[in-house]
Amino acid sequence: MSGHTENSITIDAPLDLVWEITNDIENWPQLFSEYAALEVLSREGDTTTFRLTMHPDDNGKVWSWVSERTMNRAERTVRARRVETGPFAHMDIRWDYTETPEGTRMDWKQDFAMKPEAPVDDAWMTENINRNSVTQMALIRDRIEKAARKRQTASVPR
Repeated sequence: MSGHTENSITIDAPLDLVWEITNDIENWPQLFSEYAALEVLSREGDTTTFRLTMHPDDNGKVWSWVSERTMNRAERTVRARRVETGPFAHMDIRWDYTETPEGTRMDWKQDFAMKPEAPVDDAWMTENINRNSVTQMALIRDRIEKAARKRQTASVPR
């Protein structure tokens, strides 16, 4: 068995702005509430390898791992995978961006499997990712919509 999640949200903002903000990975500690730090390790074309560090969990443990993320602006997709997998046997992520009459729809799909010795199983992690994705997507939506309103106000002639 393996885990799979699909979560989406519509953001009342232009696709270019949503793309720009969500793919500015150096700013992720300010965009996501769960990340404490991000260090870019290398860049090759549209692919970035980086270390992501979370805030301490309820037990005080700090989780950190290396991921690789490849952006494809023409197809409006991003593919990512954990290079240092930690408790995961594998973790593959796809972000899709779609323009809609209501704004920009952002979809996150995650395919993964936990290692047999991991402290949790695929079912637990699926539930955890689904719960957390909803929280993080709402936070991202709110922050991007605020930025969109700010840009709109700044461009209105006085």
